[in-house]
Amino acid sequence: MTKSNKVEFKKYGTYWERNRASGGYLLRHDIGEVFVKFVRFILLFGMCFLILQPVLNKISVSFMEQQDLYNPIVVSIPLHFTGENYKIAAKIMSYGESLKNSIIISITIAILQTVMCTIVGYGFSRFKFPLKNLWFACVMALIIVPPQAFSTSLVIHFYNFDIFGIIKAIKGAPINLRGGVVPYYLMSATCMGLKNGLYIYLVRQFFRNIPVDLEEAAYIDGCGMFKTFVRIMVPQSKPIVTSCFLFSLVWQWTDGFYSKLFIGGKKLVSTSLASIADALGVYVARELGAANAQTGVSSQYTNCILSTGTLLVVLPVVVVYLIAQKAFVESISSTGIKM
Repeated sequence: MTKSNKVEFKKYGTYWERNRASGGYLLRHDIGEVFVKFVRFILLFGMCFLILQPVLNKISVSFMEQQDLYNPIVVSIPLHFTGENYKIAAKIMSYGESLKNSIIISITIAILQTVMCTIVGYGFSRFKFPLKNLWFACVMALIIVPPQAFSTSLVIHFYNFDIFGIIKAIKGAPINLRGGVVPYYLMSATCMGLKNGLYIYLVRQFFRNIPVDLEEAAYIDGCGMFKTFVRIMVPQSKPIVTSCFLFSLVWQWTDGFYSKLFIGGKKLVSTSLASIADALGVYVARELGAANAQTGVSSQYTNCILSTGTLLVVLPVVVVYLIAQKAFVESISSTGIKM
């Protein structure tokens, strides 16, 4: 039906008069729109529920007393609310110390990875150099190959760390860097850290979408290569830099592989959460005494404390995302794939 016909229908008084004038088209059209909106709502609600339902379950369980955990009537809403689970989980995880260590390590490594990957990604997008395609293939290999595949070589390398034999010539033997954060920083500075290949790829694609005319105009005005990058290109890349920083921060925050591989005994929220089940048994034995803890800790209570610990780990990341969500969404919409 044409637009002019629809305008004519408005001359009639009631909805049903206009529907009769249209031969039933108006009613069919409105029913179709309502049906499409209803189906869209069901699909969106279903997807949101699938994503949020596990989180909502953890939130509900974290506020339950032990008697609610064993009560088959209690499903989602606790009958007896308590915040004691958070105190226990925080105490078991040494949450204050773990949170401080995780914030320092995650933020510094995220900044270092973002800076280095931005420089490397810009180089791949703008400059030509020998074996460029080969080096970019190595970057893609960092995305494809899991870090577990070369974990053994990393352990051997940092256990017997040396630089062209210089350290051995000075000290008589290589040094052991395991048990600290130095391997983290060395890998991040050389773009070999966690997910660094992905960050380089994203930055490269972003810069390839920026016209070269901006840099050429800066060169004409007297800017050098480094000054053009800092003054012209970096301000243009705030969205993708924010995304890379957030990705790096989140992955580093929840990383348990490299943390256990190098850091060892240093307490982080990710490693504390991974060992919370074993630590809970020790805590119960220490608080209640070995005689009362011989029966062990029930699986329901273990899952309750684990859910509470998970929420304590996720909460800082959610806060960071809420603060930076505008820049994050902007970067996702503005970063394209240009081959």
